[in-house]
Amino acid sequence: MIGDRPDHLRARYDVAVVGAGPAGLAAAQGALDRGAGPVLLLDREAETGGILNQCIHTGFGLHTFGAELTGPEFAQRALGQLAGGDIDVLTESFALDLDDGLSIMSARHGVRTVDVGAVVLANGARERTRGAIRIPGSRPSGVMTAGLAQRFVNMHGLLPGRRVVILGSGDIGLIMARRLALEGVEVVGVFELLAHANGLSHNIVQCLHDFDIPLHLSTTVVEIHGRDRVDGVTVAPVAANFEPDLGRAWTVPCDTVLLSIGLIPESELARKLGAHIDPVTRGPVVGATMETSRPGVFAAGNVVHIHDLVDYVAQEATLAGRGAGDYVTGHRPPADNVKLVPGENVASCVPQTISTDREHTVYLRVRQPLEKSWLRLGDVYEKRLRYVVPAEMVSLKIRPRFLEGFHDEALRVDVVPREEEAR
Repeated sequence: MIGDRPDHLRARYDVAVVGAGPAGLAAAQGALDRGAGPVLLLDREAETGGILNQCIHTGFGLHTFGAELTGPEFAQRALGQLAGGDIDVLTESFALDLDDGLSIMSARHGVRTVDVGAVVLANGARERTRGAIRIPGSRPSGVMTAGLAQRFVNMHGLLPGRRVVILGSGDIGLIMARRLALEGVEVVGVFELLAHANGLSHNIVQCLHDFDIPLHLSTTVVEIHGRDRVDGVTVAPVAANFEPDLGRAWTVPCDTVLLSIGLIPESELARKLGAHIDPVTRGPVVGATMETSRPGVFAAGNVVHIHDLVDYVAQEATLAGRGAGDYVTGHRPPADNVKLVPGENVASCVPQTISTDREHTVYLRVRQPLEKSWLRLGDVYEKRLRYVVPAEMVSLKIRPRFLEGFHDEALRVDVVPREEEAR
């Protein structure tokens, strides 16, 4: 039965899942599917659902549930699937360490240690803040991340300001541009350092174009003005080396600056547990079952790499949960025997290793936009892609037949132009 246990925790859990957002909910279900139990699902918030609870727009669940849902609806359905399973849900709780058992700090139980067979890290990501990009100027109120503004508006009914500048074109910022416009806030514009947007194409259309909100590419905020409250920003175009052209700068009056400048995996616990960290994704390195370099510790979702769609998070986390379930029930698959190596125009691949004996879904990010390209796995397989952009994750199902006759340990992944068609 689902429920927080106010009186006691069990002495042992087959699988503990850290984080009860979309990844944690799916991982818990995956573990139960493999016969694991009891399962402990814990989260630092007072309710399960994670970031979904503040995402009241639709667009979630098309792949997972076959329906277009809001964030809270997706979370409720995912939680409902766990009903009847051998699972305890512990909120307002943190995982501290994994030495002689899983150490937990809980609002209800204090610091406790429970024995666990496997752990799934599903603790998501955090937003980059002003300190990460060092914008000059004073420190007035009115500067916040787009996610914080989303929480203010959607969960507390508070508007962050009346005239807003958005720095960065990440999806949360784009969605908040639309949300604030619907609330009557003047969104002056979205300013993006890069020459291409960092959000999904449909969000550019639905959140900016449909509301006549300008998007300024190759432009950034170079100074924030104001003493007690923001009263304006200076923005400037940037050259190819990202150096601002201050001679062409201009001042934009505003009372709020929202930062939508990317997410960083919450990998501190993974580091503490000794898991190897990928320097590009900044999340733990994982294999085909989403197991990290520390045996029995699995990871999925934004703690591993930043996703575009919650449905991809759920698919990946289900795999991690099943991997953890197989680990504790003794049904582990053969070890991986192929390392994926990012090649031309590929920034990262997840998982980092796969096996030639079964099907895998691999997610990759490109470095630069391309139209009419090839996705190549060494010289054993290639696939046509209509277009690729860094903001949109590319997914590829790798089937065993693709790798027939492949005996090397490393497989290079490239995304290259289809030159014959470019001519």
